[in-house]
Amino acid sequence: MQLRTLGRSNLRVAPLCLGGNVFGWTATETASFAVLDAFVGAGLNFVDTADVYSVWVPGHRGGESETVLGNWLKRTAKRKDVVIATKVGMEMAPDRKGLSAAHIERSVEQSLRRLQTDYIDLYFSHCDDAGVPMEETLGTYQKLIAEGKVRAIGASNFSAARMTEALELSRTNGLPRYEVLQPHYNLYARSDYESSLEPLCVEQQIGVVSYFALASGFLSGKYRTPADAGKSARGKGIVDKFLNERGLRILAALDDVGRRYGASPATVALAWQIARPSITAPIASATAVSQLSELIAATQLKLDAAAIEQLNAAGR
Repeated sequence: MQLRTLGRSNLRVAPLCLGGNVFGWTATETASFAVLDAFVGAGLNFVDTADVYSVWVPGHRGGESETVLGNWLKRTAKRKDVVIATKVGMEMAPDRKGLSAAHIERSVEQSLRRLQTDYIDLYFSHCDDAGVPMEETLGTYQKLIAEGKVRAIGASNFSAARMTEALELSRTNGLPRYEVLQPHYNLYARSDYESSLEPLCVEQQIGVVSYFALASGFLSGKYRTPADAGKSARGKGIVDKFLNERGLRILAALDDVGRRYGASPATVALAWQIARPSITAPIASATAVSQLSELIAATQLKLDAAAIEQLNAAGR
């Protein structure tokens, strides 16, 4: 597996990241362990989670995904074989949110405990917090890096303007910089990233790890008619949002390219992102090993220029 460098850090990752949002939620611990075993067994090494996963589930408090991942790390003793990304900042409770020094310092200890590790490879600000000075946030990360608890930092859901501000602050004050951006990006949702964030990331050598890389499953081709809304708990929302003229045009292009390469729509959609020079690794989730093969196949699929342009045109 050819590894890629995350920004200017010393972290080297496979070109596909396994999303841990489903661990302990739509995937039981046993199913999550099986997916993790298969993912790492295939030569991939990058797993993304967050402290807030999955606080939205009735009876959950957050931290469920990190706990499952930590139990797997303990069982397999594979900590040195994987690059773990987790996040801080989304609301866990009314008094547990944001990017203040106090909240980050408390949260990192809780994440380390759940993950059963003494360091986090990549620690993300999960969302911007305009109510806290960036100097405070970045200064806290500097302290955690100096203590060996965090290796590199990233930003998720930041605008280009705020990312630029953070990078300049890091440069002028000798603070650690955000080495990675985690934006919402896929063949359907393109404009926000491509218009302003992508040029900044290329210029500043920022790694990019995109979430919703399969548009909540729409780009897998699973949802093609209104009747398909019943295929999953989130099916109605997916059909309402994506099943339109543009969405069907994208699926048709994925089908056509997939026929030529003998690949599924999901494999092609991820390979399209992997081929984009600014993208380090798209994130995709799987609740069962059976779903994993078409995701992993994307790391081996080399699309030619004509296929990439066909997909670009369909998704414009």
